[in-house]
Amino acid sequence: MKSKNFGCLDFQQTQQLTRRDSLRIGSLACGFSLGQLLKLEAAPKDYKSVEGPAKSVIQIRLGGGVAAQEAWNPKPESPLEYRGPFGASKTPIPGIVLGELMPETAKIADKLTVVRSIVGKVPDHGQATYHVLRGYQITPALKHPTIGTVVNHEFGPRSALPAYIAIGQSKDETGYLSPQYGPFTTGGDPAQAGFQIRDLALPDGLDFKTFEFRQRVREAINDEFRKLESSQSPLDTMDAYYRKAYDMISSPQVRNAFDLSQESDKTKAAYGRGQFLQAGSQAGMRMLLARRLVEAGVRFVSMTYGEWDHHQEIKSNFELNMPAFDQAFATLIRDLEDRGLLKSTLVWVVSEMGRTPKVNQVAGRDHWSRVFSLAMAGGGLKQGAFYGDSDATSSDVAQDGLPLADLHTTLYKLIGINADKELMAAGARPIEIIDGGKVVKEILA
Repeated sequence: MKSKNFGCLDFQQTQQLTRRDSLRIGSLACGFSLGQLLKLEAAPKDYKSVEGPAKSVIQIRLGGGVAAQEAWNPKPESPLEYRGPFGASKTPIPGIVLGELMPETAKIADKLTVVRSIVGKVPDHGQATYHVLRGYQITPALKHPTIGTVVNHEFGPRSALPAYIAIGQSKDETGYLSPQYGPFTTGGDPAQAGFQIRDLALPDGLDFKTFEFRQRVREAINDEFRKLESSQSPLDTMDAYYRKAYDMISSPQVRNAFDLSQESDKTKAAYGRGQFLQAGSQAGMRMLLARRLVEAGVRFVSMTYGEWDHHQEIKSNFELNMPAFDQAFATLIRDLEDRGLLKSTLVWVVSEMGRTPKVNQVAGRDHWSRVFSLAMAGGGLKQGAFYGDSDATSSDVAQDGLPLADLHTTLYKLIGINADKELMAAGARPIEIIDGGKVVKEILA
């Protein structure tokens, strides 16, 4: 006979044991002294990171807050003021639909893993972006690293290519980790004609032969300074950066990875170049470059696309942004699978929050963090899994609410990093990569 729960939900939660409480009780029952237990708890959690099924990650950020009702979780049976201006696209999965403007993505829904029950905290762009990219809520006491930064810290590069590359710009990602673990940023936009990586181009008037000569002279001078130093020279640290820069500039592999001219016009068109106005080239060429980078061995690639803060005219804004994303994203997933890379590449499409259940008076939707959706594929995830759901009006979680700490813990698990591991912040302060998250086994292959 099942026992009944008494009292309100808040009361019931106060009666539940925390993980640490359970550990204490279990350990004391097994004969540990309190002192031994406290020592055990204080021991650093230094788990070794070993590559998981997700050998590489492509992070696609849709900044502003994508409306799940128009994208990953439409509600075609809801009243018009909740349903919004669009219908739905059927998928190969019975009972599952995507937004009307996502017909290509709908065709590959059986290759995706979509979570429709993400639980956010604060409907504010800055705070929500911090939370969704780092797995922690923002705090004035400490800045946390993003996933890409942690991956770089734990594994480092496989070759002359950096472990973490951000297509476009990036800022303030390393948190309490050293800046050396932040992303290499490409600058510019691969959709633009003559796109070139700014930090890989030699200055005007300097040929490669002269560059190599100057490199040898600098190394000789540094060697002489080191002979005069009684301890490790700061030059050693500087040299690490110089060597990394030199390796990149002198590496044919690096230049080839960034060279989109090696892709055929047919491939570029499949990704959407020249279609959907300029948006098609932006979405498509960024995703195509991301594919080339993971193919060349980059561990983590991030990119952004579009503007999704649609407080008004959500119909016209979605018509401007979504078709290009739909074409490029579906092509990326097919392309990775055709090349045998999807199983080893985790792709996740992330936005910091959702939008209000009701369409407002200016035909838009405002901020809503109580429940929203995101999509993933590959890298050890279960294909065709649509996890959780919101209620009929997209107001709240109806099934299997997923906190961001759990999502991040699951992503780290796929990458091969134990999210309980403690990294060292300033002042020799150990910080868990993610605090209190658990792996969501239902979405794992």
